[in-house]
Amino acid sequence: MKIRMICSLIALLGLSACTSNPTQERVATGALVGAAAGGIIGSTSGNLGAGALVGAGVGALGGYLYDQSRKADEEAYYDGYNDGQRQKPRSLSQ
Repeated sequence: MKIRMICSLIALLGLSACTSNPTQERVATGALVGAAAGGIIGSTSGNLGAGALVGAGVGALGGYLYDQSRKADEEAYYDGYNDGQRQKPRSLSQ
């Protein structure tokens, strides 16, 4: 049973890299890591499936929140870059 779960997680990890959208990649990776961690924690308490399911949900939420943070950072960077480009003094040779 554990070998089947490990093989499934490895297959899901491979499929999570097949998305074309960074948001989907981050959410899928979070769900996969959460499911693995939840499965490990759940197996110690005797409920592997429930642990993996809860872990996947928490991991997906964490991946989504991480994605939103990265998008906000990128937007702030480009806003600052564009502001700096508009304020550059022109050289005398132009």
